[in-house]
Amino acid sequence: MKTMKKALLLILSLPFAISSTSNAQKPVWSTDIAPILYNNCVSCHRTGGIGPFEMVTYNTTVSKAASIAASVTTGYMPPWPPDPTYQRLAHERLLSQADIKKISDWVNGGTPQGDPNLAPPPPTFNPNGDISGTADLEIQIPTFTSTASSGDVYQCFVIPSGLSAEKYIESFEAIPGNRDIVHHVIVYADTTGVCANLDAQTSGPGYVSFGGPGTSAAIMIGGWVPGTPPLELPKGFGIRIPKNADIVLQIHYPAGSSGMVDSTKLRFFFSKSTSTRSVRIDPVLNHLGALCTMTPSSISIPANQTQLYTQFSNVSSFVGDITLLGIAPHMHLIGRSINAYGVKAGDTLKLIDIPKWDFSWQGFYLFRKLIKLPQGTTLYSEAFFDNTSNNPFNPSNPPITVKAGEATTDEMMLTYFIWTQYKSGDESIDIDTSTLVPVGVENTVAAYGEQEMFAPYPNPSSGKLYVKYYLQEADDVTISVIDIQGRVVKSLTNNEHTSKAYHAEPYTVNDVPNGTYILQMRTSKRTFTEKISIQH
Repeated sequence: MKTMKKALLLILSLPFAISSTSNAQKPVWSTDIAPILYNNCVSCHRTGGIGPFEMVTYNTTVSKAASIAASVTTGYMPPWPPDPTYQRLAHERLLSQADIKKISDWVNGGTPQGDPNLAPPPPTFNPNGDISGTADLEIQIPTFTSTASSGDVYQCFVIPSGLSAEKYIESFEAIPGNRDIVHHVIVYADTTGVCANLDAQTSGPGYVSFGGPGTSAAIMIGGWVPGTPPLELPKGFGIRIPKNADIVLQIHYPAGSSGMVDSTKLRFFFSKSTSTRSVRIDPVLNHLGALCTMTPSSISIPANQTQLYTQFSNVSSFVGDITLLGIAPHMHLIGRSINAYGVKAGDTLKLIDIPKWDFSWQGFYLFRKLIKLPQGTTLYSEAFFDNTSNNPFNPSNPPITVKAGEATTDEMMLTYFIWTQYKSGDESIDIDTSTLVPVGVENTVAAYGEQEMFAPYPNPSSGKLYVKYYLQEADDVTISVIDIQGRVVKSLTNNEHTSKAYHAEPYTVNDVPNGTYILQMRTSKRTFTEKISIQH
């Protein structure tokens, strides 16, 4: 009988125990959700960002919580079209399944705020650009009022570089003057004068040109799309910009932006090396027939039909061994998927696969590590086009025949390769050194430094002190309270192996005498200090 009573009491207590455990683990904004959003979302979802609403504070986020949960659960956000199971790329924007579940549980749990004092400080963003230091060359377009009312406008702006000698661009970034209307920016260098003449023939700043800038002789420097980091090549590599070249910015202003004003600028940082290796950006796989074969031979997709195209190029057979730094596929609105890979002697080198093409989220993608493309490798690309009413992005209703062209309503099938001539050891050069983790586990781009300690709370403290810090990777942590003579008054944790995450750990300091102290945190890489006051 006693055994049955014990069993009954145990069964009756289970719901309460489960509920208590669930409540104890319920995610809250301050310590669970804010770190996820700060690391993955607020670079766009902030004041002045391209996101339609901001996620910097609890109040600005909670009203959009259901939408946020739906977007991350479906994979719509954060935007990252390449398939990470095909090839891992640099600076991926991926949420782990654990983070997705945490956001979902937070919404389902009523979006509690938690203690706001335990939240990490919001990231700060430099309005002058993400690349630190003074740019070697900075240019800005004239103030331009968008004319894109019912259709998209691709406006080209020509600005003389003023360079008296050729330079090699090691990194550059575009800073939109109006993030609400700048869809993307493609940058060229032109020495032919063609672009300047086109600009001179039109009134007002710039001229309209879909596709390229109006001349195939222009050198592509790179591009910018929302959410992407600046283009930064490894040290000693650079994209050549000839002396006296004109810089041409092709900026896409979307329909509905008419009357809105923009003044986008570019910041260029040149290589300081005297032996910089020249990097090119070329459409090696293309529908134009230049050193490339396409099947079927030309883009023409009849109304209410779909079409699969294949391209291949043997350019490496006479160029020699090549080093790939990055890749950038390009299609328009009818395109639904595209990939690129290389084949040599039966071995396949996977480069990129975008299974759900989205014209709004195309970009230039760098590889995590430089890739050697051996001489004789055949490069392939396969693209699927859907010119039916089932394609939600089809610009025509009812569908009409779509052919190759530069207008958004036309089509293209291009894959740009960012490449240079191979040198021994290239395949050991890293672009993204963040730890490679299984797909969906973590985002490789953090809002904070590799390791940071934030201001402790409360300060002054009388009994409990929260130590707030961030680790991008797990490390051994020692936290101590030190007096002004440098003596350890109390050891809060000693060489404790601590997981990668944002931490807000409580420690008891009611046994520390009143006074002013130094809170010290040591890891295997750095030592951090914060001044604290103990007042009982």
